[in-house]
Amino acid sequence: MLRGMGFGPLYRRRLSNQNLLSDRTCWDCSTSPGSFFCKCITLSTTSERPGTGWLCFSPHPHKVGDAVLGLVCMLLLLVLKLMRDHVPPVHPEMPTGVRLSHGLVWTATTARNALVVSFAALVAYSFQVTGYQPFVLTGKTPEGLPDAHIPPFSVTTANGTISFTEMVQGMGAGLAVVPLMGLLESIAVAKSFASQNNYRIDANQELLAIGLTNILGSLFSSYPVTGSFGRTAVNAQSGVCTPAGGLMTGALVLLSLDYLTSLFYYIPKSALAAVIIMAVVPLFDTKIVGTLWRVKRLDLLPLCVTFLLCFWEVQYGILAGTLVSMLILLHSVARPKIQVSEGPMLVLQPASGLHFPAIETLREALLSRALETSPPRSAALDCTHICNIDYTVVLGLGELLEDFHKRGATLALIGLQVPVLRVLLSADLKGVLYFCTLEEAVFGNLVFSAEKYLRQEPGTQPYNGSEDSVPEHKIALLKA
Repeated sequence: MLRGMGFGPLYRRRLSNQNLLSDRTCWDCSTSPGSFFCKCITLSTTSERPGTGWLCFSPHPHKVGDAVLGLVCMLLLLVLKLMRDHVPPVHPEMPTGVRLSHGLVWTATTARNALVVSFAALVAYSFQVTGYQPFVLTGKTPEGLPDAHIPPFSVTTANGTISFTEMVQGMGAGLAVVPLMGLLESIAVAKSFASQNNYRIDANQELLAIGLTNILGSLFSSYPVTGSFGRTAVNAQSGVCTPAGGLMTGALVLLSLDYLTSLFYYIPKSALAAVIIMAVVPLFDTKIVGTLWRVKRLDLLPLCVTFLLCFWEVQYGILAGTLVSMLILLHSVARPKIQVSEGPMLVLQPASGLHFPAIETLREALLSRALETSPPRSAALDCTHICNIDYTVVLGLGELLEDFHKRGATLALIGLQVPVLRVLLSADLKGVLYFCTLEEAVFGNLVFSAEKYLRQEPGTQPYNGSEDSVPEHKIALLKA
């Protein structure tokens, strides 16, 4: 399903090339920022049934070591980052020793994540030798890659065999939600880093690559992968600038699985969590809150919803923020601002386009200001800002024309653009009057009023506007 999304033009977004450099692995729950907090406390439930009851916090003495190590790692990462930001540039006239020292400092500060993790692993190994381990370690990692095989389409358990159909039924909506969540996270990561690093990418290419990665990964019993905030942030903080970083990462992972898995045992999880925290913290822009408060306070709503729900799950936060943004957009479409001008004719001008959610708002405005008055007034609808309409809008305009005709008034359209005019002609609406300017609409309304008056007077003939008296470029009658 992820691969299929790569073919759809619906998802033409700017996605970061580093999506593929920061795959989510099975470590993700143990190296996320929240894990640093979870390593220092223990969650317990007051109910005997798993998943029910109140959660409470109970401190464990041996978790203090994780807290101290995590804070020390965060402090070291911060110091190394500040050193890199304040190292002066190298000049050719500098002595050789100074240039070598500069290169050494630059290398150390750029590879600070690896250095800090290695330092934490050495500390943990030192405690392991003494027989006392105050840290929660990564633990044993299986060596090598799993054997390649086609994913099983049935599973045998103690209670019987679960078929592929039963698997699909058991997943239910998750079959669509899981790829959607991965897509939303990838888009969020990509938009954040693409704006920071000023580059453009092909969204379909990225989604296609993620889908192919998952298909090939399924042959090796891989976890589903997608763009990850933490992994992408670590790559960015480490100076990765091109897709070649993905090749380096992949090669190192393969070599590590064959030769270095025994060393992974001593890496403290709190150190990994510290690396993720220090990589993600710069992504949080505190200044945007004040900027949105000054510019448009309504935009703070999706920001706050996304921020708060991300404490529950990042995917749910992104999805909720997207839905809130869509609701705000739909509200502006359904309730467009309508400028009303009084004069010889009542003129209503929508400030934005006219789509089907807005036709009811327009109808209420015309009925309340034109037809519910005594006597009913003729009105003109200024369509200058309307570049296209749909069939629902056409039906709504037809009902309005009938209402005006029954009340003995006219509804004129001003400044119709060619696409809108073509739709109205195709709909074969009767009684639609189109004028180029307001002055022409006022003149046409006077002609209509005169005809109406002559029809009511006995012994008189209705006024027939000929092309000489009412030129075609003055009044264009679409369908009378």
